[in-house]
Amino acid sequence: MTIIDGYRMAAECARAALEKRARDNKADPVKFREDLLNIAMTTLSSKILAQDKLHFANLAVDAVLRLKGSGNLEAIQIIKKAGGSLKDSFLDEGFILDKKIGIGQPKRVENAKILVANTAMDTDKIKIYGARVRVDSMAKIGEIEAAEKSKMRQKVEKIIGHGINCFVNRQLIYNFPEELFADAGILAIEHADFDGIERLALVTGGEIASTFDNPESVRLGHCKLIEEIMIGEDKLIHFSGVDLGQACTIILRGASSHVLDEAERSLHDALCVLQQTVGDSRVVLGGGWPEVLMARHVDELARKTPGKKSLAIESYATALRAIPTIIADNSGLDSAELVAQLRAEHAKEDSTAGIDVILGAVGNVEKLGIFESFKVKQAVLLSATEAAEMILRVDDIIKCAPRQREDRM
Repeated sequence: MTIIDGYRMAAECARAALEKRARDNKADPVKFREDLLNIAMTTLSSKILAQDKLHFANLAVDAVLRLKGSGNLEAIQIIKKAGGSLKDSFLDEGFILDKKIGIGQPKRVENAKILVANTAMDTDKIKIYGARVRVDSMAKIGEIEAAEKSKMRQKVEKIIGHGINCFVNRQLIYNFPEELFADAGILAIEHADFDGIERLALVTGGEIASTFDNPESVRLGHCKLIEEIMIGEDKLIHFSGVDLGQACTIILRGASSHVLDEAERSLHDALCVLQQTVGDSRVVLGGGWPEVLMARHVDELARKTPGKKSLAIESYATALRAIPTIIADNSGLDSAELVAQLRAEHAKEDSTAGIDVILGAVGNVEKLGIFESFKVKQAVLLSATEAAEMILRVDDIIKCAPRQREDRM
């Protein structure tokens, strides 16, 4: 308990020191955007996108700022298309569905009313397991087919009765209903992936429907324009002017699917950090600066604290200094030398010194543009302290005896 008390005092001292030196530029949009850009570039520096980090940092910042602080990352869609280079990636307002428009369908729909559905639009067969229909003439087969067509026609008429001009379905749409939709001048899109229709319903303000008997209870989606666009060699459907004005799509281009998967993960990391920073706009410097700053204040607290707690507080400061040591070691630098130099720099008031891994020396991280989100840094500090406390509170670990193997000979 003495150690835990010491840790808690150290954690509060470290958090207060970090909060005191955090800066907040939310009132100045230009400076705030610059802060976000620096945070995004710092996040992307260790990833596959490091070569084009300025380009991708701009994409991520533009996408997050479109959310206007709502923090709904679902509104940002990422589409991966092999071909081209990573630099060809771009941000597009609205929503893009990775499907083609069918034959005979209108290629462009203005002021679209969209019905998003998850329903079977194949011919209604008798879907009872093990059922068998026997007929005694070809005319009877013709009658069954006519009845199936009639049933499908009624279903299509119910859907058209909603007053829509675009129908997006999760399942297949057979030729006959597709023909009926084309005759009515309705754009019908089939087999849209589930993530795609869920996000489409979200951004157009509609709901996914599966029954069509009560048109007044179905909420339709709306957008200003639906058109077919080309990305690389593929055709896709673009929904612009959607109800959720924050929605946007980032199209990633790259040489192979492996590069695109890694690029998507890297970009998602940057989007998550930026989303947190928009919520809490305070930022701190990076590159080992926060840890050495906190360690200095924790050391001062240890010197002023009487009793055994001071030993726990001292070891907390040593643990904080492990981060710049690891940064230096990972870069193949002399960590003992660099951390000693860093401690000497931080003895001066208002120091902005951190580790410059490119030059392999102590540098001014403010000029280098290495920034981190205060909220993320604070969460790391407090959750690490809580984890250490939890382990310390465990007195004994009781291990079950291994299960005896039965002799099967």
